[in-house]
Amino acid sequence: MPELSKESRRFIDDLKLYLFSSGKKDEEIREIAEELETHLEEAERNGKPVEQVVGSSPKEYMEMISNEMAFDKKAWLKYIPVIIFGAISFTIIGQLVEDMRLSYSYAILGGSALVSILFVIMIFGAFKYMAARQMSRVKEFLITLPPVFIMMTLFGALVFWDMTADLPGFDLNVMTSMIVGVVTIAILIWVSIWAKTAVLLVMLSAIHVPELLLKLTTLDVTTSLIINLVAMYLIIGLYMYFSFKKMKKAEAA
Repeated sequence: MPELSKESRRFIDDLKLYLFSSGKKDEEIREIAEELETHLEEAERNGKPVEQVVGSSPKEYMEMISNEMAFDKKAWLKYIPVIIFGAISFTIIGQLVEDMRLSYSYAILGGSALVSILFVIMIFGAFKYMAARQMSRVKEFLITLPPVFIMMTLFGALVFWDMTADLPGFDLNVMTSMIVGVVTIAILIWVSIWAKTAVLLVMLSAIHVPELLLKLTTLDVTTSLIINLVAMYLIIGLYMYFSFKKMKKAEAA
């Protein structure tokens, strides 16, 4: 049997992303995708375009399919803790780099949960928007950036509030803090493998590795800060550059 055209394969991938972002069951998504693949293969064998099967509006077709499927609440509850942990992990590593001890206010923990839930809503809203419009991979990447930067800004504001106000919370000793740090890094590696992206690890490395290395030098505070910022943006910039190159190469294939 001949392989599906690039256009048909892309439509199926976008449909799966749209349904996933709408909170549908993985098993049902696979069944819908397989059924659609069969219809598209038959249409292509008969020389018919994708529109002959899905209509002229991909968005309307995806909405129609989504409305016929139930929302999978149980499965989606698993994503919230992962996102919350991803946000809190930045402060865990940051505090360990500073003084090897963890200290948290209840406001930080509660605020991180709220910011993370907001991020989930924004990022999956972006996924649905992208999937329904079948845009280029580079544009898709750019659309996912605002939710990430909004989350980082809000989380940074929480950290600033925690640093400048006397908020109730708790402290951990050095040994417990180190155990939490090791577990955090292990989970981050697992999440990166699960999500098939190294973005969390790259950003953590960009923020903290130059700082750790600069602590081994005798440079003054101002020089260290400048070098740290330059190194951080350079690492993130290089990662984004190679990510763009990879996406463009995939589109050209």
